[in-house]
Amino acid sequence: METRPLGATGQESTVATFGAIALNWLEQEGANQMVEHVLDHGVNHFDVAPTYGDAELKLGPKLRQHREDIFLGCKTQERGYDGAAHKLERSLDRLGVDTIDLYQIHGLEYESELDEITGDDGALAAIREAKDDGRIDHIGLTSHGNPDLVLDAIDRIDDLETLMFPLNPVVAGKDDDEYDYEAVLERANEENIGTLGIKAFAKGSWPSTSELPEEDRPYANWYEPVDTPEEIRERFDFAATRGLSTVVTPGDPKLVSMVLDAASRYDGMDEATQRALIEQSRHDDSPVPEQLHH
Repeated sequence: METRPLGATGQESTVATFGAIALNWLEQEGANQMVEHVLDHGVNHFDVAPTYGDAELKLGPKLRQHREDIFLGCKTQERGYDGAAHKLERSLDRLGVDTIDLYQIHGLEYESELDEITGDDGALAAIREAKDDGRIDHIGLTSHGNPDLVLDAIDRIDDLETLMFPLNPVVAGKDDDEYDYEAVLERANEENIGTLGIKAFAKGSWPSTSELPEEDRPYANWYEPVDTPEEIRERFDFAATRGLSTVVTPGDPKLVSMVLDAASRYDGMDEATQRALIEQSRHDDSPVPEQLHH
């Protein structure tokens, strides 16, 4: 599988990153098999978070077995120093490792959060300490929300090494600033910040829970995904061609194999096809940005 430099981290990440939230829906044996399956496809970058149910615990056994082959990203939704320090220790403990390669401030949505994170007793201070101690190697940020706020974060966090944000044809086709993740991608590339694309496979928001209760959704994703091999390959090729370092696999285990297959066969997408895909998706409902509560 193709690899690309993850910004200035020194890491060469595969063009697909395994979104380990998928492990939460599997029993341990199935989770072990899934990790082996992902590694067999050559994927070397994994992403997990404490908010993903039992995913950290389910990842642990195979992560420890293959530690040298996996660049591990984890996250924190804590905004203050104490919370972030505690959550990091908990993740290290649950994963059973000494070091997390990339630790990301998760789900930035509001200006006030950025103020808190970057304050004297904010999460960033705890993360920088952990970096000095060797418990983490690199610092990142994720956002499903306001692209302007992400640009602001780049200005305010001078040791930011990666960004994770949504990128798909639906978002690329919107003209409003609130969808302008392309500006984030451009700025990240200028600053040599690694970029991880999420929601590449989002088709739209789920119908309301009154129309389709959560337990009746056919997939465990936050959004309704595209789910045929052709659409998945098209979406993967689109996201990877836009210039992201790596594209994160979707949250439902049933979709992972199709994405791995697409990533293994990735060979770019010409501009006309990209434009056609954007045009065809322009009026679709975008599942981002949204005021997320996860």
